[in-house]
Amino acid sequence: MMSHVLPSSEPFETLKGLEKLLAVVSRLRDPKTGCPWDLKQTHMSLKPYLLEESYEVLEAIDGDNESPQPDSLKEELGDVLLQVALHAQIAQEAKRFDFTDIAEGIAEKLIRRHPHVFGDVKVQDADEVTRNWNAIKAREKSDQVSLSPERTTKQASILSEVPKNVPALTRGSNLSKRAVKAGFKWPHAESLWACVMSEFDEFKAETLTSPKDPKRQHRLEDEMGDIFFASISLAHHYKVDPETALIKANAKFTHRFQSMEAMAQKPLEDLSFEEWDALWKQAKNQLCQ
Repeated sequence: MMSHVLPSSEPFETLKGLEKLLAVVSRLRDPKTGCPWDLKQTHMSLKPYLLEESYEVLEAIDGDNESPQPDSLKEELGDVLLQVALHAQIAQEAKRFDFTDIAEGIAEKLIRRHPHVFGDVKVQDADEVTRNWNAIKAREKSDQVSLSPERTTKQASILSEVPKNVPALTRGSNLSKRAVKAGFKWPHAESLWACVMSEFDEFKAETLTSPKDPKRQHRLEDEMGDIFFASISLAHHYKVDPETALIKANAKFTHRFQSMEAMAQKPLEDLSFEEWDALWKQAKNQLCQ
């Protein structure tokens, strides 16, 4: 631990790649000559930036017409790497760990979880690789709990390791996957479809209740949440990633709406429903060509 020493005494021009990045970040965090903004940052304060940069990577991967743009992707991946370097530098200053510890840790994990590459285990396909990965991961977690008895209660549930500080759709997707892996899944597609449609029926029934009921809005949120979660299960059944699907839907809506704006002959707020509908269909046809 703490084995990496930054070459801060060398001119940056003589450094390359990761070594240069770590030296730059170290200089930015220098108590005497560093950047005031960088010096103020903590693990907690950097959380929103890591999330934002990660989403920008996804946007760069989508690119134009779902074709990644190399320069954009390279830049956004660099921004994510900067976040890792900053967290590593903050931890190093607190004498907890450094970038080398991070790299060594993930490298060793990859070796452990790929016995078919670094060992003598034989696999038939990617599905078997995934099953082995999950089995090895479960053993690792079990070993961690046995070494730390005080964590046993917290680790009792298979859902306890699903991160909470992620978008609701991502967390719901992860919760659903964990439950399915444990055996909690619908026996066939028909029963799953029945569940999804029943959630829509329950929401619709709730909309017919009196608006004066003080608990109506709460019940509507509950029923809509059930629709979203059931839809996540439906997506997984057909091997569709919910987050990717919604990202694409957002992009599709944005493109169509912007096309409608360009085609409109008068202010948008003056359009009737019929005019909106006609523009929507026109924009949809244009983007499908």
